[in-house]
Amino acid sequence: MKDINTFDFSGKKALIRVDFNVPLNGAHEVSDDTRIRAALPSIEKVISGGGAVILMSHLGRPKANESEFSLKHIIPRLEELLGRSILFADDCIGKEANYLASKLKPRDILLIENLRFYPEEKKGDPIFAEKLAALGDVFINDAFGTAHRAHASTAVIADYFPENKMFGLLMEKELNGIEKVLHNSQKPVTAIIGGAKVSSKIGIIENLLPTIDNLIIGGGMTFTFIKAKGGKIGNSLVEDEYLETALDIMNKAKEQNVAILLPSDSKIADAFNEEANTQIVQTDSIPDGWMGLDIGPNAMEEIRNVLIASRTILFNGPMGVFEMKTFANGTFSLIEAIADSTANGAFSLVGGGDSVAAVNMFKMKDKVSYVSTGGGAMLESLEGKTLPGIKAILN
Repeated sequence: MKDINTFDFSGKKALIRVDFNVPLNGAHEVSDDTRIRAALPSIEKVISGGGAVILMSHLGRPKANESEFSLKHIIPRLEELLGRSILFADDCIGKEANYLASKLKPRDILLIENLRFYPEEKKGDPIFAEKLAALGDVFINDAFGTAHRAHASTAVIADYFPENKMFGLLMEKELNGIEKVLHNSQKPVTAIIGGAKVSSKIGIIENLLPTIDNLIIGGGMTFTFIKAKGGKIGNSLVEDEYLETALDIMNKAKEQNVAILLPSDSKIADAFNEEANTQIVQTDSIPDGWMGLDIGPNAMEEIRNVLIASRTILFNGPMGVFEMKTFANGTFSLIEAIADSTANGAFSLVGGGDSVAAVNMFKMKDKVSYVSTGGGAMLESLEGKTLPGIKAILN
């Protein structure tokens, strides 16, 4: 494995796996360029080092060669951000891609067509990976968002670059962030695990327990824990088949001296909509016909006190239904506390789709240490799994 920071790119063609799986509006224009911006440092690194760049990515879930999923739609935004023109191959393998790649001069950038127009990409087909590999001299994996997939362009392709393969700058940032939480953390360490279901977070919680000091639980999964403890949760979301699991997690936390903080009070509603009647009650005393949709003011204060005293914070899952203004306060106050703790010197990592969406919605992205670009990849990393796209570079 080589290091992108010290590698000599002069005269080399760098094949970079990026994550340009970005949302497009009805006019096929990029509506959120976060992932494109995240890839720019690696592209600039190769270009400033005298190399040429070949970019490859997937976009959406095409069933065949569908023009709405063409990566050509991304070119205007990419050219604007890079301030230079981009060459485009309307296939990712074959004659045109090979010809354009062969003619690249130093500092040229070539974008090849959507990898998932070929079913061989998701199948991890080695022949397809070899055809992609033939385009470049060096392989850089900078697509953390797809690192948990053993696809041709994310993992298999690395076999064809036994010497010249490396992580991109974004991938390095992602791995450093996870490392800071799991293996290199300053104590006290607090993990905020929220969202709808306990079932999707068991692996993360169990892997984090030996590392953390505090576990804050929020969102819909709160009520499975509250019910497991004998509380009344009314019509709140619950996974009855995970009540034993919740008790087991609480027992394990106690054994490992991890303090679990469940919201002491909740904002409840008599219907799942913004116009519903609401009231604040103790979380373990929710009346029938009512459901918990956000944390209450006491819980906000208790959570804030824990976060302000923390030196390392992981935020994975909101406190309530923050998409509805009526139930957004808990998540906003949580993010505000994370931001204040970060300003005081704590390291804060935000990961998972809903958490990232909340931080962006409240315009607090610049107030936390790092916002991960990889939803599923981030979650699997936190579960302690070695991702295929990471393993392929390290081997």
